[in-house]
Amino acid sequence: MNAIEIRNLTKIFGQKQAVCGLNMTVPEGSIYGFIGENGSGKSTTEKIICGLIHPTSGVVKINGKDYTDIDERSKMGCLIETPGCFPNYSVWNNLMLQATNLDIPNKQEEVRKVLKLVRMEGAAGNKYKNCSLGMKQRIGIAMALLGNPKLLILDEPINGLDVDGMRIMREVLVDLATNHNVTILVSSHILGELEKIATHYGIIRGGKMIKEMTSEEFEKECRTYIALKTKNIDDTKYILNKKYIRVEKDEEDYLRIYDLVTPEEIVTYLYQNNILVNEIKIDKISLEEYYIDLMKEGR
Repeated sequence: MNAIEIRNLTKIFGQKQAVCGLNMTVPEGSIYGFIGENGSGKSTTEKIICGLIHPTSGVVKINGKDYTDIDERSKMGCLIETPGCFPNYSVWNNLMLQATNLDIPNKQEEVRKVLKLVRMEGAAGNKYKNCSLGMKQRIGIAMALLGNPKLLILDEPINGLDVDGMRIMREVLVDLATNHNVTILVSSHILGELEKIATHYGIIRGGKMIKEMTSEEFEKECRTYIALKTKNIDDTKYILNKKYIRVEKDEEDYLRIYDLVTPEEIVTYLYQNNILVNEIKIDKISLEEYYIDLMKEGR
């Protein structure tokens, strides 16, 4: 079963069409990376799924039922933008207040459970305003997890976090999906982090879904290339351009050759032209590079 199914979703604000006939499928148990530039319709779509705004037209189903179904909505948790917490309340009291709002039985036990899930049990007594950004994001996820939801909607939960904060967030999300059977729809601009955890991807542009794929399909579609370094990159690029169609210099001063050729052939060709290779490897383009190339195709 699919946790989320969206067909022909449209949302119009005044004269602006934010979502245009969007189709989307999020399989149960997946971590679905929702990708798109600012203004592409990601947050609008997520807000519709969460019931924060209403669609102009289209069908949105959660676990096969209409997204307005009360029973299905009770199985959903969401963190859109920032968690709504009282700054002078402790982490514990903010979560207890939310548990009370949700009329959750055994509130203390439930709050302890979600704090443990997001690795915040040691910070329960901290005032919310004194928590780091990474801690606040995990508090927001803890709030979204109250009531034991099976579907979690997260809008940019790792943006602004430091390296350690991103690592912890990554581990928390994988743990929830793998060990607690939670389906996660997560949007992020940090595609390198998303690539480490996502099992499925949806790429949106101009309010339309332009690509959906599994992580396995992404791996197959990623172009491989040979990357190398020499003492004189510019001279090497000039020589390589004489024989190969696509040679590019990347941000780390590697030369990339995208032609179907072996490292041995490259090394031999350069040696014949009096250039010694210091380093050479075979690699694949990243999710970020794949996304950028995909965006260029539509322009």
